[in-house]
Amino acid sequence: MVLIASWVLFGLGIAHVLFGIIQFKPQFQAAIAEGFVGKFSESDDRRVAFWFTILGPPIALIGFVAIHSVATQDFSLLKIIGFSLLGTAVVGVLAFPKSPLWLLLLLSPFFILGGYGLIH
Repeated sequence: MVLIASWVLFGLGIAHVLFGIIQFKPQFQAAIAEGFVGKFSESDDRRVAFWFTILGPPIALIGFVAIHSVATQDFSLLKIIGFSLLGTAVVGVLAFPKSPLWLLLLLSPFFILGGYGLIH
């Protein structure tokens, strides 16, 4: 179960990038056409496009680290991942209840329980 949750997290990061590029294509095209550097601070739409998309690689990286942690049975790292995701999800859901951060809230117990060796 923990390995599946790890792959879901990795996939979520990849999906974040792909969805961001597709969803915010006009914002990226305009920023690139204008020279890219410093062009994402000019409007709220561009800031959202940048931050939504740029969060994908760290999410994928955390998923990859979790996959590695499962493979090496690094339980303490799984706990760190789980509690970090839980804290992020709780703050995010409280601040923005209609966000997809509920998925992190659902995934975090798998990493926490896996970190304590209660599930595999």
